[in-house]
Amino acid sequence: MTQVVVGQNEPIESTLRRFKRQVARAGIYIDYKKHQFFETPEEKRKRKEATRQRQRSRRH
Repeated sequence: MTQVVVGQNEPIESTLRRFKRQVARAGIYIDYKKHQFFETPEEKRKRKEATRQRQRSRRH
């Protein structure tokens, strides 16, 4: 779980910026987007295959 301690004279903007940075580093938002909707096994397989194809085409 990501936690941010707010300093006594710290502006809320800098606290939010630190929180967003920690969330991005932890990969929480990406994980949330991935699990937002149910994905059938067939959809997972197709998505992974499309990712493999994209990576293969970028390498060559």
